[in-house]
Formats: sequence, C-alpha cells, structure tokens
Amino acid sequence: MTVSEQEVRAAAPANTPEDVISFVTRIAELSKPEKVYFADGSDEEWDRLTSEMVESGMFTRLNPDKRPNSFLARSLPSDVARVESRTYICSEKEEDAGPTNNWYDPVEMKKILHEKFDGAMRGRTLYVIPFSMGPLGGPISQLGIELTDSPYVVVNMRIMARIGTQAMDLIAEGRPWVPAVHSVGAPLAPGQEDTTWPCNDEKYITHFPETNEIWSFGSGYGGNALLGKKCYALRIASTMARRDGWMAEHMLILRLTDEKSGKQYHVTAAFPSACGKTNLAMLQPTIEGYKVETVGDDIAWMRAGEDGRLRAINPEAGFFGVAPGTSYKTNPMAMETMRANSIFTNVALTDDGDVWWEGIDAELPEHLIDWHGNDYTPADAAEGKLAAHPNSRFTTPAAQCPIICPDWEAPEGVAIDAILFGGRRASNVPLVAEQYEAAHGVFIGASVASEVTAAATDVKAGSLRHDPFAMLPFCGYNMADYWGHWLEIQEQLGEGFPKVYQVNWFRKDADGKFLWPGYGDNSRVLDWIVRRAAGEVEAIEGVTGLYPKAEDFNLEGSGVTAEQWEQMYTIDPDAWAAEMDDTEEYFKQFGDKVPAAITEQLAKFRERIAAAKA
Repeated sequence: MTVSEQEVRAAAPANTPEDVISFVTRIAELSKPEKVYFADGSDEEWDRLTSEMVESGMFTRLNPDKRPNSFLARSLPSDVARVESRTYICSEKEEDAGPTNNWYDPVEMKKILHEKFDGAMRGRTLYVIPFSMGPLGGPISQLGIELTDSPYVVVNMRIMARIGTQAMDLIAEGRPWVPAVHSVGAPLAPGQEDTTWPCNDEKYITHFPETNEIWSFGSGYGGNALLGKKCYALRIASTMARRDGWMAEHMLILRLTDEKSGKQYHVTAAFPSACGKTNLAMLQPTIEGYKVETVGDDIAWMRAGEDGRLRAINPEAGFFGVAPGTSYKTNPMAMETMRANSIFTNVALTDDGDVWWEGIDAELPEHLIDWHGNDYTPADAAEGKLAAHPNSRFTTPAAQCPIICPDWEAPEGVAIDAILFGGRRASNVPLVAEQYEAAHGVFIGASVASEVTAAATDVKAGSLRHDPFAMLPFCGYNMADYWGHWLEIQEQLGEGFPKVYQVNWFRKDADGKFLWPGYGDNSRVLDWIVRRAAGEVEAIEGVTGLYPKAEDFNLEGSGVTAEQWEQMYTIDPDAWAAEMDDTEEYFKQFGDKVPAAITEQLAKFRERIAAAKA
C-alpha cells in the first residue's frame, strides 16, 4: 500500500506550498511509507517523539536531575561515522567533482537510488522536516526540506537547524529550498519487530550540484543522516556559493572583545580534525582584558555586507561535537552547554543515569554500560577496550552555550577581521604567521597539511596529510576551482577581505614536549592578530609569512621562555624545500585548473627558502 497524494495533503499543514506537496508525494510513492508526518518543531513534538523512542529502545532517558530532557542513543558498530568512501559528488562532468571527490554519473546514480528507495520506508513514517540553515529569513541563510524515516534525525535536526512552521512559511513565500531525501534503508514487513538502530549495510551519501539535491541511503548516523550539516551546509552550499558569489566554509567563528576599549573583533578559523577547533571556538582567555564569545564552532557562511566587508553567520543552531576528550579542562563551555536538552550518541552510561567517556573529568566508575550496551568495568579498560566510541557525539543547542555571542543570530552576520588556518605540526611551522599578500593567504589555505597520528592505519605516523582549507571531504566541486573562487572573492572585496594567518599550537622541542601551552593561552595569538589587524604592531619578514616581534607578543604569565620562543620560530630551509616539493606534487593532480596565482605563490615561497639558505 502506498501513501497517496490525498493522504499527503491531509497530513500537510495549511502553509504547505504545492511544490512541497509534489515533492513529498513523489518520494512517498517511491519509498512506500506507512504514513506521512510534517514536523512543526514544537516542544510537544519533541516530547512525543523522544518518548516514543524511549519506548522503542532507540533512546535511553538520562537522569533528569543530572541531565534534564536529555537522551542516549546507541548505533550499530557498522554505523558510527561519516562514510567518505560512500560519499559521492554527482556532477554532470567528472572534472567538476575533481580528483579529491568520489564522482558518479548523476543519471546512473539516480537509477541506483530509485532502486534502493523503492519500498525503503515500508512500515515506517515518512517525516517531512522544513528547515532553515541560518537565522530565519536572513540574507545569508538558506532553506531546505529533509524527508526521512528516522525519528532520531527529526529530533537531532531540531537542535541543529531551525525546523518547522516558520521555515515552511518562508518556503511558502516562494523562496528557494534544497530537497534532501534520507532513508535508513530498513523497511519493515507487516508484524516485523523493529531494531533499536535500523540501518543498511549498503550506504550512499550523494550530492547533485546542478540541481541542489541530496539523497542519502543506509545510514542513520551523524552527517550521513542529518542532511542540513555537511551535506547541505558545505558540499551543496559550496557549489551554491560559487554560483552566487558567497562562501561556505568549514570554519569556527568567534568574537574577541577588548574590554578596555570595547572594540570587537571577529575571527574565523579552519583546522583539520584533532587540531583544537571547538576548543578555540569556546576559548577562555588567560590574558586579562579580553572576552571571547562563540558565534559558531564548525561552519561559516560568508558574504559581502553592505559595508563592503566580509560578513559571516553560523548556519547551524546547535553543536554536534565529538565527546571523547571533551572535559572541563579542555573545553568547559562545551561541558556547560550540554548539561540539558541534549542527545548523546555512542557514549557510556553510568549507573546513576549520566554519561561518561574517555577524557571526561570524572574517574572511571566501577561499572558502566558501554556504547555497545554491555557491562564495562576497569578490567575492560585495562584490556584496552573503550567505553565510548572514539567518534561518539553530543548534539546540544548553541543557545545554551554560556559564552554564546549576543549577535550569533544576527541575520546580516558579523564582520570578519582575520581568518586562521592551522594543522598539527611538531616542527618547522611557527606559532603564527601573517600572509604577505591576498593570494598568499589562499596559498596558506591550499597547502594546509597536518601530521598523521599513530592512530591512523593507512599512512605512516608523522607523515603529512593534505587537507586544503580543512575542506577536503566537504568541498562539493573541484578543489582547484574552489581556490579560484577564493581569489575572485578577495579581488571583489579588496581591502574588505580579511587577512589570513597560519597558526600552529603543536610545535615540539627536541624532547618531544610542546613548546606552546595552547588552550586558553591561544588568546595571546589572537591578541597579536587583532592588534595587527588594527595596525598597532609591526611584523618581521620570515620564510612562511610575517612574524611577530617577541617584544610585541604578550607572553607574561605563559611560562614560555625566550629560548622556547626562538625555537618556535626556527626554520629549517631544507625541510621547507622538501615540503614545497611535496605541495607541488599534491597540486599536480589538479592539472591546469590550479590558479596561476597559487603557482606564483609556490615560486615566491621557494625564493624565500633560497634567501634563508644564503
């Protein structure tokens, strides 16, 4: 039995436009759900869906005294992370996807998807989620509709986006919207008992840039299923941004206020994974006179404002963070944010109904229920077993962050003063360096590489993994064209485009100890950057960029010695020459699409290396 157009109309609220009715009907006729439900984003809806999931076993309600209105979910071990190998850019031309994306012919992929989605929602509810990425109705914001057969997706999307009635109102006004279709790929036969985590062993996460479509099949987890996140906010949005003259970036946004003058600065920053991105977004300064407020922790959409400056919004409404390693020591603001109204996935459960993970402040209890749902004791830890999955997550409302910026939902965005790129580098990359010129800033982003840790199994620990702009898995088109887009926006904005800085918190000495204390002391780097942006301090020329003078850098109370400072700025020209060879080799895969300005910056870098050797 198939849900009919008449049943879709009966389920739809009064503000549903015809193109949405048509979209939902088409997918319902294909996927054959038992019924259709339009999400309104209300508290009543949240209470009802979360209660239903507790009853079904998909959710465990946490102790209301410790974690009010919060829940724990456990996925299957086969469905615990984004599946990059099954993520496709289905552009009409393969060259438009580029060598760093998985390409699939759009016509052929649609055939596969229609086969997979045929009857995929049988026995389930098709949920219709109208949503806004960014503040409702803002000039940088965008709209979408996700169709899904997972209530887990509905409640997570309620935290991560602005869903429901108001988003549908804007769509009804005729504003453009992105269609996103998702199924866990686990149809139910009549009388068949459901599992607590339905999914399919076969997975497809697909993007169609020319038509702005997203189709995802088989996974119920994270960025594979919450299609407003990486799928829309980066892969599809980056292609939309290129066409329409704006930017979709994998960047945090923070506000730094000089409390003496009251002047506000805004900084965006892009880092590969495991480089302290969320910690910087929620920084607690160790130097007096500054206050940091969080605008966003993961994604920035940027567009030229009426004042000619680059302005940024956080398109998300929540934080979807990695739990392990998050603690009051590493990120107290994240810990405070997730105290209530949060969803935890694949963490451990304590006997008193709270959550636990490796790296949290609390000691390992004598007994836990691990992320598999099994008993867990210190004896398991001694054997090297983990209580929480390394990619376990918390989904929590951004509005609950104690240092959320008052303007985090300003529709026009905040004016950006500086852009940071960084990676995990034990040697040769200084603490902070400023671009020489605009194109050099793009080169810094394009050549970002991070050292691989011992946890990686596919490459040798210590070797470099390139991750341009920290966008490698998320750019929806050819990465070299993406660099060209940056150069075009720079040219259009001129002085209104912020300067770019390369940072590295991870430099080590000969004994393998970190030279820089990091965490809250990274405020000292921001202090120098904003003073540079304000024209208050000079810089000296170096191999990788413009460096701070030691006397202009606030190191008081940091514990960093003059010797350590010198070590952080010691450059090995031969090592940099080898790295530029490696960078050139990396660029070769993009062929003649690499912008001439980037090739020129590589030549200029080599000239500075030669000068340093002389």
